[in-house]
Amino acid sequence: MARLYLFAEGRTEQTFADTVLKPHLAEYGVFMQGPVLIAHAHKKHRTHRGGGRNFRAMQNDIVRLLKQDSAKDAFFTSMIDLYALHKGFPGAGEAKRQHRNDPYRRVEALEESWAKETNDRRFIPHIQLHEYEAYLFSKISILAHYYEDHEREIEKLAKVADGLDSPELIDDGPGTAPSKRIIGHLPRYESDKSTVGVQAAKRIGLRKIRCRCPHFDRWIDRLQKLAA
Repeated sequence: MARLYLFAEGRTEQTFADTVLKPHLAEYGVFMQGPVLIAHAHKKHRTHRGGGRNFRAMQNDIVRLLKQDSAKDAFFTSMIDLYALHKGFPGAGEAKRQHRNDPYRRVEALEESWAKETNDRRFIPHIQLHEYEAYLFSKISILAHYYEDHEREIEKLAKVADGLDSPELIDDGPGTAPSKRIIGHLPRYESDKSTVGVQAAKRIGLRKIRCRCPHFDRWIDRLQKLAA
């Protein structure tokens, strides 16, 4: 048996982890505690959560919990975006220079830097390529269940991932990142994100998402093995 703490960048990741990942991992003897929003600031003796835009605040949050629960069967992980990653992130400049044209190697290098910075084998950093909405492009047609009479817009979204090996490779431009593309065609998604974003992923199914998103798949595989 293993216990797992997960730090989420936003409400969407937090709910996805709680309703999709938590029951799945329990089948492997890995029991997730209630996922928490990661800290982005600490002001006036109060921790402000959500956003993942301040590395030092995130890191202090993680280190605090690592010290608080030092048991060998306690593990820790994250769901934060590569998109708009904070500039103070360890190894960010080096990873971008060396792996500019290889998003997979870049994100792996960043995770390695974060693990080294934390220096605790129980922490398994995970950075999403490039953000949560990439998972929805595993079967973007599923959005038709939530946005009726938008077939044409959803067809245009489907073409985005058609020519890519994985939706994780959809670029991270300020107007072309996965979420920005969805909002560009389906503006309501911006306010629906934390509900529709999770419900759509549940409909798509973890197996389909893992099949289409290899970086995500490797992370889930590693978490499944924690109890062993």
